[in-house]
Amino acid sequence: MDRRPGLSVRLKLTLSYAGFLMVAGVLSLVAVGVYMLREGWLQTNESGAVRETPGILFVRGFAPTAALVMVFLLVFGLLGGWILAGRMLAPLDRITRATRTAAAGSLSHRICLPGREDEFRELADAFDTMLAQLEAHVEEQRRFAANASHELRTPLAISKTLIDVARADPHHDTDALVDRLHTVNTRAIDLTEALLVLSRAGQRSFTREPVDLSLVAEEATETLLPLAEKHGVTLETHGDIAPTTGSPALLLQLVTNLVQNAVVHNLPGDGSVWVHTEVGPQTVALTVENTGERLGPRLVATLTEPFRRGTDRIHTDQAGVGLGLAIAKTITQAHDGTLTLTPRPAGGLRVRVELPATSASADG
Repeated sequence: MDRRPGLSVRLKLTLSYAGFLMVAGVLSLVAVGVYMLREGWLQTNESGAVRETPGILFVRGFAPTAALVMVFLLVFGLLGGWILAGRMLAPLDRITRATRTAAAGSLSHRICLPGREDEFRELADAFDTMLAQLEAHVEEQRRFAANASHELRTPLAISKTLIDVARADPHHDTDALVDRLHTVNTRAIDLTEALLVLSRAGQRSFTREPVDLSLVAEEATETLLPLAEKHGVTLETHGDIAPTTGSPALLLQLVTNLVQNAVVHNLPGDGSVWVHTEVGPQTVALTVENTGERLGPRLVATLTEPFRRGTDRIHTDQAGVGLGLAIAKTITQAHDGTLTLTPRPAGGLRVRVELPATSASADG
């Protein structure tokens, strides 16, 4: 937006400071004149002319001095106001330079304004916090874009290799090639759909509706029951009615991802998954726990990052696309909730999702 040039804030403060000094000087002179009138220093004769009195002589001698004082006040006000305004606005100059540096693409710069707490320091600290969050978000987006490109390139490269091999060998087994291409294509489709879900959840482009989280959990566990039986994992679902608001489809995707992750990353042939819902004063909670290998806190803290996989504990037939927990976290944040991952002492993972409760659940 184009704006017409105007006076700087420093010049405005300078003129204001000088103006206040001039007004104070004029009021002082007026007060002296009123005092002289009340004390009879200015006396008139019968014709109305002012007689030569000591007061008149004082005024004649005082007027040039008063004029010099007013000139001094004007110069002092301009110079002093300019210096004081510059010192007061110095932090704002640093904030402006930092803003321009950030606009140029450098988000690592920080203001780090010294001094005691005041409005400018509070603004600088808030700006530094915003820059840190923005830098982290941009870095996460760059990392996500790089990982997504790599993940999408892998199935395409495999497909190209299979096709090249088939073209070079006309007697190649066509059925095996078709089966392999079908598997690779399915993986690419799953990855693309996961990226679309992740993007839609992050943009919050959905309509909120009343949802019972306990019913969503039951639907997800029923859907994944064959997968659990295939891996020899026992599924248990219990808990309270947990009314909240949100997208039924996205919340079902959230619970499905968590339960599927708990089933796949489990003890082979003798594992368990527990799905529990509960109601708090202001929130409803969904907890998904599973048995499995012991996990370190450092690894658990990174599991919600996109394309992050614990490769040492994933079955090769259910490797997924590395977006299950990332999608769960994004859906949770889109519903103004929190997702917490905690390693279980006996092995496995405990995932807790807390969402805002509706008025009905808040009232018990």
